[in-house]
Amino acid sequence: MRSKKLYHGAAWYPELWEQDVLEQDMDQMLAAGINVVRIGEFAWSTLEPTEEKIDLSLFVSTIQRLYEKGIETIMCTPTATPPIWLSHGHPERMYVNERGETMGHGSRQHACTNNAYFRKRSSIITEHIAREVGSLPGLIGWQLDNEFKAHVSECMCLSCLGLWHRWLEERYGDIEDLNDAWGTQIWSERYTAFEEIPQPGPVPFLHHSSLKTMYQLFSMEWIADFAKEQADIIRQYSNAPITHNSSIAFHVDNEQLFRHLDFASYDTYASAAHFPAYLINCDLWRNVKRGKPYWIMETSPSFSGSLENYAVPHPSGYVRAEAVAAYALGAGGFCYWLWRQQRAGCEQLHSSVLSAWGKPTIGYPNVLEVTQAKNELEPILQASEPIQAEVALGFSDRAKAYFKTEPMRKLNYRGLMTEFYTRLLHMGIHRDLLTEGAGLEGYRVLLTPFMPYVSADYMQRALAFVREGGIWIAGPLTGGRTEQHTVPTDAALGMLEMEAGVETVYTYPMDDTGAMGQAFGCTAPLGMWSSLFEPREWNATAVGSVADGLTPGAAFLTERQYGRGKLVLLGSMPLGENGDAMLKKLIDRYCKEAGVTLRTDVTPGTVVAPRRGDGVTFWIVINMNGAGGSVTLPAGGTDALTNTYLPPGRLDIGRYEYRAIQFEGSL
Repeated sequence: MRSKKLYHGAAWYPELWEQDVLEQDMDQMLAAGINVVRIGEFAWSTLEPTEEKIDLSLFVSTIQRLYEKGIETIMCTPTATPPIWLSHGHPERMYVNERGETMGHGSRQHACTNNAYFRKRSSIITEHIAREVGSLPGLIGWQLDNEFKAHVSECMCLSCLGLWHRWLEERYGDIEDLNDAWGTQIWSERYTAFEEIPQPGPVPFLHHSSLKTMYQLFSMEWIADFAKEQADIIRQYSNAPITHNSSIAFHVDNEQLFRHLDFASYDTYASAAHFPAYLINCDLWRNVKRGKPYWIMETSPSFSGSLENYAVPHPSGYVRAEAVAAYALGAGGFCYWLWRQQRAGCEQLHSSVLSAWGKPTIGYPNVLEVTQAKNELEPILQASEPIQAEVALGFSDRAKAYFKTEPMRKLNYRGLMTEFYTRLLHMGIHRDLLTEGAGLEGYRVLLTPFMPYVSADYMQRALAFVREGGIWIAGPLTGGRTEQHTVPTDAALGMLEMEAGVETVYTYPMDDTGAMGQAFGCTAPLGMWSSLFEPREWNATAVGSVADGLTPGAAFLTERQYGRGKLVLLGSMPLGENGDAMLKKLIDRYCKEAGVTLRTDVTPGTVVAPRRGDGVTFWIVINMNGAGGSVTLPAGGTDALTNTYLPPGRLDIGRYEYRAIQFEGSL
């Protein structure tokens, strides 16, 4: 599905300003090229200052006035910031953290989203908003709440405790089945009834792994239920598509959350120095609701900030590069937080497009540059669509929960995945990040690092992919835990190990043991919790082996011919510069073997977003690191912005520059 137009927007808060300021803002938005605003997300106390007294008139008139000006609206539900009348004197409605501390009123996300009274009032205000504004001209979409589980994670209140017990009973049926699955004889943790099972609150040491991980999954399921509840109400009154501004950093299962929503959107504030952390979002969220443009609902026009901190302003030209990359990789909207600087509250230091006194800020020129680039590229982007990658990188919010329970040496799933992703980025490999339930059709290589639990469903789909000729590279830290976050007892890596045709002979932490891995003509230190293998099937072979350390001669990397494809098992993490070189050789070898063609020889810091039009292929080339770069054109093409011929060979790209190259046919 191609978007009817590209959107360039900002968060805006009509409840904070007088009408004359709002009129000035709308005029200045038009001058800056803003064609959509997001409103209402924190306005519950304005909409319902006292319980049952609900007035939507400000937002109805604002949406109407915006439409008259030519600006469209995304309306939000305001449930992230419940008003004081809901909070005051009612600690039972508030969020309780893992230390047992009950939140007070203020900031946001202070109420428990599972509290029955909170749910009731949330449904009432959502229905009022949907009924009043759902059919207004100019309303093009809905955003539910704001950044679910951004500041909080799993709630430990009494409301959640009751739901937790119900969830466990529905999941396990019989308490002895739970005891057996979790192995609760450990430390005398056996239970005789579901009502006895605690929340993972304060304890002297560490919680049982099954308890902590299952509680995270329970929390993720119930926040998705809250989103579905709001979406179902809105759909009674409005046909506009519904989203939520999420993040890979929040304590949610995004695949589950977006299952009942219409399009994907997210917030990102990665700095220019960490541009891969920005791009990984584009390659993930493009696939969360495949076939529909995703939105960047929030990013900074210059720098992020709060009362306690502020970031470095983006270099000149970088925000434009962000926007071009987003649009080229499939975004339908690119929006800022925020339009006019907050004059009060906890985010006064955050950059905006206009200052609190209405003057252009340091971010304003960035916005004008994005408008120019959007207008220039829009005809090309509307006449084409992103090309599916041939290399898929598996991404799992469930794995994120496992690492939160079991971080070992402070491992962080998001950081691990971003570092691994950066390697593909710098190699010029076009890549898709896929959630666990995504289809694998059309891919040639599947990489699943850092996935402790591989479900039976995922295993069967991945093996079918391999049988049909794909190459699956599993590991490191993949397959070593069960669904219950216990250690497998049939084999160290369970079914994955058996299908790989190997036996795991040792698992142990290889960091600082002197172990060196040898593969592809490279030697590199090995680390992290590691699995070492011995091939058992005739068509399973060792590709990389250990030298020195505690287990010299053992295999840490194997491959097995499996149908028409291969299953590759990486049991340990190569470290340092030599480890990076080894991993790149590993990826390069199997990409070549699988026949991957969607890759370029871009210099690190420059990316190519390939798109397909009617009988033509476009490369949108963007420099993201501010150092400039180059790419080799495989054939002669046309600069689609200047209509000049470009011969095959090296094409130089300047600092934060972008180019649109058109090739006839497919490359």
